[in-house]
Amino acid sequence: MTNYTLEHKKSFTLTAYGFSIQSNFQDMPAMQKEKNEFWDKLKSDGRFTKLKDAAKDDREWSVNEVYQGKPWNYFAVEAGKSVTDATRFIEFPDSEYIVVAGNGDKETLFDQLTYRAFGEVLSQITDYAYIGGPNATYRKDNGDGTFYGEFWVPVVKK
Repeated sequence: MTNYTLEHKKSFTLTAYGFSIQSNFQDMPAMQKEKNEFWDKLKSDGRFTKLKDAAKDDREWSVNEVYQGKPWNYFAVEAGKSVTDATRFIEFPDSEYIVVAGNGDKETLFDQLTYRAFGEVLSQITDYAYIGGPNATYRKDNGDGTFYGEFWVPVVKK
């Protein structure tokens, strides 16, 4: 089983631009294509830079959430200043979180950590359960061409 830690995290809020996912969750290539197209659009229209300029630190977040009955994906930061046209301000609860960490390629790290958390860790843990709501992965540059990341999913003891 993939290594993970159980950590208490204080509540936090991420500022994000997002889109409603149209692909089937079982079709990973289609979902990745949708996300990549959205993130490329954020870079080309300047919203990526706007979020990065508002960030308190260098963490780039990918957030998954069911919002108004639809699955959404967001690019987000923990903002230190206002981003008036953000899609959402996503609140994460003060809670225990399963944390899955790893290093990898910038473009694939978010999906790798998400898959490891949902496909390996959460399916085998019997004493904690995902409470629903948003889950998130952040990445930051290691300075050597690789990235470090952590997937955070809020859980409760069964």
